[in-house]
Amino acid sequence: MINQETKEKILEAARIEEVIGEFVVLRKRGSNLLGVCPFHNERTPSFTVSPAKGFFKCFGCGKAGDSVTFIMEHEHLSFPEALRYLANKYNIEIAEEAPSAEMIEAQSNRESLFAMTEFAKNFFRDYLWNNEEGIAIGLSYFRERGFTDEIIRRFELGFAPDKWDGLTKAALDNGFKLEFLEKTGLTIINEQKQYDRFRGRVVFPISSLTGRVIAFGARILKTDPKSPKYLNSPETEIYHKSRSLYGISLAKKDIIAKDVCYLVEGYTDVVSLHQAGIENVVASSGTSLTVEQIRLIGRYTKNITVLYDGDAAGIKASIRGIDLILEEGMNVRVVLFPQGEDPDSFSRKVSTVELLEFLEKSAVDFITFKTKLLLAETAGDPIKKAGLIRDIVDTIAKVPDAIGRAAYLRQTSTLMEMSETVLLTELNKILRGKIAKQQGSQGSQSAPSSQNYQGSQGFDPGPPELGPDGEEIILNDIEKQAQEEEIIHDELNTSNQEEELIRILLNYADLDFVIPGTEPEHPSAPIPTVKVKNFIIGEISEDGIHFSNELYAGILAEFSTLVEQQQQYEAQSFVQGLEETLKATAISLLTTRYELANWEEKGIVVKTDKDHLDKTVIDAIVYIKKKQLDKFLYELQREIKERVVENIEVDDLLEKYNRFLQIKIELNKMTNTVIQK
Repeated sequence: MINQETKEKILEAARIEEVIGEFVVLRKRGSNLLGVCPFHNERTPSFTVSPAKGFFKCFGCGKAGDSVTFIMEHEHLSFPEALRYLANKYNIEIAEEAPSAEMIEAQSNRESLFAMTEFAKNFFRDYLWNNEEGIAIGLSYFRERGFTDEIIRRFELGFAPDKWDGLTKAALDNGFKLEFLEKTGLTIINEQKQYDRFRGRVVFPISSLTGRVIAFGARILKTDPKSPKYLNSPETEIYHKSRSLYGISLAKKDIIAKDVCYLVEGYTDVVSLHQAGIENVVASSGTSLTVEQIRLIGRYTKNITVLYDGDAAGIKASIRGIDLILEEGMNVRVVLFPQGEDPDSFSRKVSTVELLEFLEKSAVDFITFKTKLLLAETAGDPIKKAGLIRDIVDTIAKVPDAIGRAAYLRQTSTLMEMSETVLLTELNKILRGKIAKQQGSQGSQSAPSSQNYQGSQGFDPGPPELGPDGEEIILNDIEKQAQEEEIIHDELNTSNQEEELIRILLNYADLDFVIPGTEPEHPSAPIPTVKVKNFIIGEISEDGIHFSNELYAGILAEFSTLVEQQQQYEAQSFVQGLEETLKATAISLLTTRYELANWEEKGIVVKTDKDHLDKTVIDAIVYIKKKQLDKFLYELQREIKERVVENIEVDDLLEKYNRFLQIKIELNKMTNTVIQK
């Protein structure tokens, strides 16, 4: 374990322009450096490196970080591996620190599980190649399926002997504990005996992202109605089915290079496609597709092509998984193989060129695929067709991007020969239903109509919603209420104000400024100043303002700790100490895409936030307080309305409402004073 002192030496020595300069051509632009982003395809450079701050930021794909982050992302290394990479580059000797007893035990147990699965992999593999039973049954099976010896060795395929305790006995004889055989699921223990989970089966090792064996899938070769065709390892400390993808360690580089991932169902599909020269392929390890698996693919590409065989029943059962892909904002295409074929069988019948051509020509977007698949079942039945339309629109509603939804809607309108207006109305209904559901109990309460809040607070629901041809969409009362709630939620959202406060803290936290109107204690004394971070944290705490955005709230909490512990702020070390998602957000707010030209050479003075820091800070605080007051006023209006309906006295609420309204007026005056200053 690399000790903290060594980490700090590495981070201090690593000059970000040197580290990134080995992989990206950088050109100077003002105080920053600019290059073409290595993480996505772009023609116009948007990848900015700030040597002064020690960060990089791509304004195209959004990736950001420091030297360590860049090496982790570019070279696909873990944090310790990236540190070692940089230590080697800058000739820094790595000092290890002794972990705690608890860490040693936890790591020891975990490593013992990895050692156990590694032994099992080698045992199965050696049995396949060097044992008469393995050669006659297992190796013959793989070769009959058309697998070459090279591909069998690449995937480290094996064979489990048809014995009750072949692996168990071998592991115990080699010093492994029965405890770890059981914990990895390789051995099953009951009151009578202990025996191997995998017996008389060909074995497919399942690896982690870094290539370490974590589990196994095994196929039976003889007909046995009592035994499943495929048997997989159970969940263990090192193997979580929902987070694992078969073949990911071998596929990740090609997924990045091709910017698409082929998703198949079985182990042999992956092996056969690799043998055919298509390596950007993974399988969901015998489980239904999960959000975690989708996000794992999302690390390397946003494009997934799902490969289906001709089994209609199987396709329908897996459609929900594709809905999950859409919800994650991924681009989904589908390829349907001819009847009776699957990726494994088809890839062995055609050349690589023909296979690639088939995949390219046959791939269709998922909405088109789903519509055509199910449309045949609705022939002559308007009720079934109506149900299918709702099903398709419900799938479109899962797409998070509004432009994508619009494109799919138009396509569905053409395919289903249905008015786009009708589809749009149904889509709006589904979306508003989701919003109402998310709002919980508030969704079922009666929301105020627009005339109830428009005049006093300035919330305007805007013009009526229009369909694609300009006609007004008629909404029922529930839909109107949901729409109004959504508009109000947007109007009262403080995310922009939160972002501005965090931006100011990150850039100016330890600078001093004078609060307007502050007077010295006596004429000869200097005017008191306050640090930006102390002022902002104090104001937010005093008024009980809570950030709604989790990322900004997380960064704010770190600044609060700085203030409480009276520590100085240094941008680079502060950001490096943040959790990864917070770090990316902080770097984005610290990095500016554009720089002002040097107008001073032309005698023109351009002022920045720093030149009028008092206005910058106070405006930001005032604006978020005004938003908070808007929330209070709106909630009071709702409560007043409810009391009026129930004929309950409202004088106390009206008094509170007027008091809050007066505070808001004062804040408006305060903002104007600062602006005029």
